[in-house]
Amino acid sequence: MTAVAAMALTACGGGSNASGEDGDVVLRFSWWGSDARATTTNEIIKAFEEENPGIKIQGEYGDWSGYWDKLATQVASNDAPDVIQMDDKYLREYADRGALLDLSDVDTSKFEDVAVENGRTEDGVFGITTGINSFTLTTNPEILAEAGIEMPDDRTWTWDDYREITEKISAEVDGKYGAAAPNEPAGLQSWLRQGGKHLTTDEGVLGFEASDLSGYFQHHLDLMENGSYPGASGLAEDQNSGPDRSMTGTGTAAFGMWWSNQLGALSAASGVDLVPLRLPTHTGNPKDSGLWYKSSMLMSASARTKHPEETQKFIDYMVNSETAGQLNQMDRGLPANTEVRELVVAELDDLEALSARFVTELEEDLSGAEPIPPMGFSAIQDIAYRYELEVFFKRQTPDEAAQKAIAEMEAAIS
Repeated sequence: MTAVAAMALTACGGGSNASGEDGDVVLRFSWWGSDARATTTNEIIKAFEEENPGIKIQGEYGDWSGYWDKLATQVASNDAPDVIQMDDKYLREYADRGALLDLSDVDTSKFEDVAVENGRTEDGVFGITTGINSFTLTTNPEILAEAGIEMPDDRTWTWDDYREITEKISAEVDGKYGAAAPNEPAGLQSWLRQGGKHLTTDEGVLGFEASDLSGYFQHHLDLMENGSYPGASGLAEDQNSGPDRSMTGTGTAAFGMWWSNQLGALSAASGVDLVPLRLPTHTGNPKDSGLWYKSSMLMSASARTKHPEETQKFIDYMVNSETAGQLNQMDRGLPANTEVRELVVAELDDLEALSARFVTELEEDLSGAEPIPPMGFSAIQDIAYRYELEVFFKRQTPDEAAQKAIAEMEAAIS
């Protein structure tokens, strides 16, 4: 936050990049992701450069854990990349400080309204959605088969069903568990939405009470104590692992909460064709699942770029070109451009096609968009994880942890 604030003091000076030795415009583009995403992105860059002589793209990528610290440092030192792969948790932290370029001129005419609004604040459009996805319960059918359990009907099952199923799996399959550690903040968001609330509101304040959070912590503690989860140490390890090394990625958990665009990578890591399911509900009605379409990620641009026209041209290529869509496929979400989406879905392999169908078939059960996260929202993920571990290790009760977590969350977004 301090680094981002420094951007506001220097937003009117300098620029991020200039020209190459041959007079070409050179744009820096930063993103996080796997090695596979890096390979694909470099292919997109090559295709863009071939179609746009005179513009060169210098790629910078890393993993999620170090990406945001590096970006904050770059912004504070007036060295931000021209094009920035953005997550909605951080959008307002940069946009509201004047660090991002208004991208209202990028063509979003083929986008659904929700995809456009995911990147808009009251001051303009500061993120262009690459693709949409939904929070899912990623399921390992081989572990279910080992336990003699059929694939659940995700349109009717409840959290009570989930507890019974996951407890049975842990008891009957050696070395495997019913479920992996919770995934935050989306797990908490989904739980609250099922109760008609939001993690944060349109006004930028918390949308729930301590009793809601205590109930959520108690839910997960019950899952650990009944054996559905591993013990506290196992949950802590899973919490800190990337997708490939997670319990889902290593094939040691039957169920894991992930975003739909991660299905392919998790399946490749586990060696099993995983199946996406709706989260259970309290009522057994799929319309009470709290589902929503989230921008899997967005493309943003530095307000300090010396080449705003070329920067927006590259972003337009990333989200609207058929070439980029065919190379990205589902890696950055189900394409936000609906025409590109139709083309991509028609060419997907069976697993990715399953993920695409899952996302599109959810539409009738969606319960509205999630408010754009307020400034400081990114801290909520760490706060939720820390206090979950306090509960799992029984250093605090769910009520105690909820009270303290809410106090920290309020301070973070105030």
